[in-house]
Amino acid sequence: MFARNGRSVASKAVRHAGPMTFDLDHHGDVEVGAGLIDLAVNVRHQTMPGWLAGPIAESLGTLSAYPDERKATAAVAARHRRDPGEVLLTAGAAQGFVLLAQALRGARRPVVVHPQFTEPEAALRNAGHRVERVILREPDGFRLDPGLVPEDSDLVFVGNPTNPTSVLHGAADVAKLARPGRVLVVDEAFADTTFRPGVPGEPESLADRGDLPGLVVLRSLTKTWGLAGLRIGYLLGPADLLRRLAAAQPLWAVSTPALAAATACASPVAVAAEREIAAALAAERAHLVERLRRVPSVTVPGDPASAFVPVRLPAADQIRTELRRRGYAVRRGDTFPGLGLDWLRIAVRDTATTDGFVHTLTDVIEERL
Repeated sequence: MFARNGRSVASKAVRHAGPMTFDLDHHGDVEVGAGLIDLAVNVRHQTMPGWLAGPIAESLGTLSAYPDERKATAAVAARHRRDPGEVLLTAGAAQGFVLLAQALRGARRPVVVHPQFTEPEAALRNAGHRVERVILREPDGFRLDPGLVPEDSDLVFVGNPTNPTSVLHGAADVAKLARPGRVLVVDEAFADTTFRPGVPGEPESLADRGDLPGLVVLRSLTKTWGLAGLRIGYLLGPADLLRRLAAAQPLWAVSTPALAAATACASPVAVAAEREIAAALAAERAHLVERLRRVPSVTVPGDPASAFVPVRLPAADQIRTELRRRGYAVRRGDTFPGLGLDWLRIAVRDTATTDGFVHTLTDVIEERL
C-alpha cells in the first residue's frame, strides 16, 4: 500500500486521514458505577502518603492568594535536570494536548500513532486539524517502527508506554522521530508505572532529553498518586515552544493544591517511592497476565509494561456487559483506533482482585462456549 525507503509497509501499519469513526471522547471513568470493582480506570487506588497529603491540606489555607507556580516549576525542572523554562505545568496532562492543538494550528501534517490514548486526536480535530493516523498492528506486537511515520509530518504524537496496548517502545526508536522542523509529542503519562530490574529510573523515558529537536514530553501525576480529581500534569520541551503553549493557557490554570502536589511529587522521597510502587506493580501485572493467558479464548498480545493489560477475545462487548452485571467494570476497546469490538483493557490491581476477576471472566466465557 505504502512504500518507504524502497520497502512495503502495508503489512506493518495502516495510514489514513479519513473522518473520525471512533468515539474519541469515551474514557474509562464512564464505565465505572456504584458497587462495581473498577478495572476500567488506570488510577492507583491506595491511601495518599503523608508527604503528599500534608502539603495539599496545608495549601488549602492559602487559597485567598492567586496560584504561584514558580516553586513547583523549579521542583519539576530539578527532577528532570531541566531549566525551569523547559517546564509548563498544566491542569492535568490532557490539557497539554489541547494547548498543543490550539497553539500549533499551523501544522501542515499532524500524525497520531495508534492505538493510543484518544485525547490527542480529539484535541487536534477540535482545533480544526486534519489528522492522519499511523495504525500499528497486533501481529507486530503494536510496536513502533519510526519508518512508518511520514517524513514530512511536522507534528507527531506517540504514547510511551502506550495506552491501551501497554507497549513500552524503545527510547532509541522514539528518538528517531525527532528532527528539525517537527514537533514530536511523547505521551509519558504512564512512564512512572514502568520498571525493569537492574535499570535505575524509568526505562525508555525521554523526559530528561533536552537535546532532541522539537521534543515535547507530556507527564501526568494523576495515575500513580491517585490525583485524577486534582488535575495536575506538565510538559517538558524547548522553552520557546512552551512559551507559545503558555500563551494559549488560561491564567492561573493550575490550582494551588495542584501546585503543592507537583512540588511534593518531584521530591527525592516521591521518586524513590514511585520506583518501589512500579516494582510492585510489575509483579501484580505479571500475575494478571499469567492468569489471563490461561483463560479460554483470551489473547494477551506482546509484553505489557504499564498499569493496564489489553486482551482480545470473541464477543468482548457482550462479555463486558456480563462482567458489569457480575460486579466488574472493564474498559471497552472498540473506541481506540486500531482495535475493535473484540478488545478490552483491564487495569492491574492487587492479586486478590485479579484472582476474583479472572475467575468471573472464566465463568462468563465458559458459559458461552
